[in-house]
Amino acid sequence: MTAADAILSYTVWLAFAVLAAAFLLTVWRVVRGPTLPDRVVALDMLTGIVIGFIALIAIRTGFTLYIDIAISLGLVGFLATVAFARFVLSRGTGGGAPRENPAAALLAAAPVKRRKPAARRTGGTGPAVRRKARK
Repeated sequence: MTAADAILSYTVWLAFAVLAAAFLLTVWRVVRGPTLPDRVVALDMLTGIVIGFIALIAIRTGFTLYIDIAISLGLVGFLATVAFARFVLSRGTGGGAPRENPAAALLAAAPVKRRKPAARRTGGTGPAVRRKARK
């Protein structure tokens, strides 16, 4: 074993230990999170930590198919986070006065230009006017 292999091996094991600690702390946040948005962010973080584990396994084994699995998990995890965020937005605060929607607040602040109504023409040359003129 060369020095580079030894350094890589120790670094991978150190990264496993750091990711394991992050995994445990994030699971604690999912279980004990005071609010639903905290839990959603923790679940998104869990996805990132699992992607890190998969990448370390790919480095350790040299099997590059794991990288494709990690990319797929990243895409699915992103979609799950978006779905959870939409659920949290639709649920509101859960009690008391509903929170103001930030997008609605931005749109309400922008002035709306209104067009003046076009004056109605009394005469015209359209087909209905020509039919009336023939009668």
